[in-house]
Amino acid sequence: MIAATELRLVLVTPETTLLDERVRSLRFPMFDGQMGVLPGRAPLVGRLGIGELKVATSAGGSDRYFIDGGFVQIKGSVVTLLTDRAIPVDEIDAAQAKSDLAAALAEVPTSEEGINAKERAVERARRMSGLR
Repeated sequence: MIAATELRLVLVTPETTLLDERVRSLRFPMFDGQMGVLPGRAPLVGRLGIGELKVATSAGGSDRYFIDGGFVQIKGSVVTLLTDRAIPVDEIDAAQAKSDLAAALAEVPTSEEGINAKERAVERARRMSGLR
């Protein structure tokens, strides 16, 4: 039996399918840490975290995206990432990310739901501003 040498990455947001291409490997945030995927990986369904998706392309290059939670499914050689938002790292506005962090830190929540929303906004802004 010949081992697989490539993966097929499908990156989907609510608006569109951003990627559907062959890749050599990828790394992305899970809700509880980082995960790397190479060809031949066992099947998996999991919850994504907030942070950087790194993709090693078949052409020998690499791509980087900021992803904002969601879910991952690995089935055979197909890796599907369903995320609320995926932004190429080179399109992130560092000044806007820092401004978003300051705004999130300045929030004063008055409920448990507000506290959770503030924590998520702070984490998102910190991770986004750390990518540039």
